[in-house]
Amino acid sequence: MRVYLVAGELSGDILGATLMRELKHHYGDDVSFRGIGGPRMIEQGIESLYPLETLSIMGLVEVLRHLPKLVGVRRHLRRDAQSWGADIMIGIDAPDFNLGLEAQLRSSGMTTAHYVSPSVWAWRQGRVKKIRRAVDMMLTFLPFEAEFYERHDVPVRFVGHPLAEELPLENDRHQARQTLGLDDSARVLAVLPGSRGSEIGFMTPVFLEAVRLLRQRLPALEVIMPAATPTRRDELLAHGVVEQGITVVDGRAWEVMTAADAVLLTSGTSALEAMLCHRPMVVAYRMAPMTWQIARRMVKTRWISLPNLIAQESLVPELIQDDATGEAIAAALAPLLENDSEARALSERFIDMHKTLQRGASARAALAITELVDRPH
Repeated sequence: MRVYLVAGELSGDILGATLMRELKHHYGDDVSFRGIGGPRMIEQGIESLYPLETLSIMGLVEVLRHLPKLVGVRRHLRRDAQSWGADIMIGIDAPDFNLGLEAQLRSSGMTTAHYVSPSVWAWRQGRVKKIRRAVDMMLTFLPFEAEFYERHDVPVRFVGHPLAEELPLENDRHQARQTLGLDDSARVLAVLPGSRGSEIGFMTPVFLEAVRLLRQRLPALEVIMPAATPTRRDELLAHGVVEQGITVVDGRAWEVMTAADAVLLTSGTSALEAMLCHRPMVVAYRMAPMTWQIARRMVKTRWISLPNLIAQESLVPELIQDDATGEAIAAALAPLLENDSEARALSERFIDMHKTLQRGASARAALAITELVDRPH
């Protein structure tokens, strides 16, 4: 059994390594791996032809500058997968690169799968036609993604979300507070302005204004900000967050959210993480005005936060662009901090949603792949 895997970034390396481990459980020693992987995939036995960072290029201008190199890499991988005699090629995320490679290999008769759906359900929905041509199977983390592909006649398997395995169904708020030096009786707000510099710049001033207004109602409110990286920490400090009586910690976002009564965050993966920590939240997002004008025309979904998309209802307040003011954010957060029964009802709903995503994603993905390869042709 020869499996060709192409991962494009650190998260893909983690997914690829656990998938390889599960495939080895199924095939034993009768499986080999080749393609592109990082340190975890190499540890599991992949022969990686390029460094993991080869495909990790962000931004339109940067991609255009590296395009000739990327085209050359894809051409080399296509020829290599064919000459090696791969039974299946699995692209892990990196859709702009991998879907093209998958389409080329599938047209030559090779079985292909893609692990981690691009956000085709949210914008550039026309890409689904390319995906239909490119893959024999799409493996999705989220149930609404699978429903989208089913409507568009793309073979799909919902496997669950790996984060749902990492975060426990029963979390220990007392232990999290002890570790962070917080009293059990304190009212605690976790604030996550984002993991990108642009998000810090747009969101931190608005979030600070919301905190100032909340403290007029709740003077003893404890506020903690986890900084994603040392650079993000420096940016937060430059905004004067410590002078506003906010505690900044390095990383430990899950611990901070577990300790909190409510979470204020910038839209993104952190909303899913807050849901898996079972904490009520308010989601806010601002971007450059020109970017917003373009984005609002392209995005096809009613909601932007993953908890609402998974539930297909407005469980979590979303305040976007001009609606994301300090006053509006404070007004949305106040009931979550003051009304224990409302917060508890949301937490229980999030536990139920957590269970729907806790499926053993890597094992289910490996099973789907073995069924795909072993099916009669």
